Amino acid sequence: METTAPPTLLPHLWKSTLVSGILAVILGVLVLVWPGITILVAAIFFGAYLLVTGVAQVIFAFSLHVSAGGRVLLFISGAAALILAVLCFRSLQDSILLLAIWIGVGFIFRGVATAVSAISDPTLPGRGWEIFIGVLSLVAGVVMLALPFESLTWLTLAVGISLIVLGVIEVVSAFGIRKAAKTVEKVTAPPPPAESVS
Repeated sequence: METTAPPTLLPHLWKSTLVSGILAVILGVLVLVWPGITILVAAIFFGAYLLVTGVAQVIFAFSLHVSAGGRVLLFISGAAALILAVLCFRSLQDSILLLAIWIGVGFIFRGVATAVSAISDPTLPGRGWEIFIGVLSLVAGVVMLALPFESLTWLTLAVGISLIVLGVIEVVSAFGIRKAAKTVEKVTAPPPPAESVS
């Protein structure tokens, strides 16, 4: 009788999950200990993102075979991103403000889209929750635009706490995966050879 070999990935999966969990906890603690530095680093990355996006869109406006309207839109979008990138690198406070506005507008668009799609589809499962999440996201976006610096600080703290919670969950899951891998090894291990009686 042939026995199936245990999955080769399972015994090693718990190690990567454990490392991922520990790194998430460490990152979450760093975010909570130094929220100002975290916001500053995020703002610098945001400025770099705008710069790369702007350059790419301007290049695409001249190199892609698209309609004239498409070229104009790509060029305007790229030029706007480059202007915002220059503002970000000119002043870190402007960069932080633009990051907060960007996040706030994103929350508003997501909230409106989620709420409208849930309201317009009465057959959607969990429709009430979708409407609630959409309205909550919309309110969060409005608050973000009204109080950008304070909101960004609270958002950073929320991200730090979330990272710690997710990291702890991953660490606990890693030990569960390790236990499951050992159980699978025991179940699928070949039986010892029977001793022959002479």
